[in-house]
Amino acid sequence: QVQLVESGGGLVQTAGSLRLSCAISGRTSGLSAMAWFRQVPGKDREYVAAIRWDGETVAHADSVAGRFTISKDNADNTLRLQMNNLKPEDTAVYICAARKASTVAPFTTTRGYNYWGQGTQVTVSS
Repeated sequence: QVQLVESGGGLVQTAGSLRLSCAISGRTSGLSAMAWFRQVPGKDREYVAAIRWDGETVAHADSVAGRFTISKDNADNTLRLQMNNLKPEDTAVYICAARKASTVAPFTTTRGYNYWGQGTQVTVSS
């Protein structure tokens, strides 16, 4: 199976920056894309950004476009999310996900992914 472990979350002030990482291990053959989602209590999991295995970026969510950038480092098998100009409304648990090549659900939905990490907390203070 595929294992995903997030890190890099923490407390940051408004307009600050953080870089999240997701370590990828296990049977990665057959994966077609990776993504970041975020979730707050009482709300549905929200799509943030996705990247195909070949490095092509899927469109970022409108709420983060221009501020967040997804990338994948093949050297250390790590998915990253660079977050700049953070706002209090960005506060959430950020979760890493992986998609099988056989999955047909849209890239921007939770049904489009088959493996999930435990998440890392990001808190943006005003």
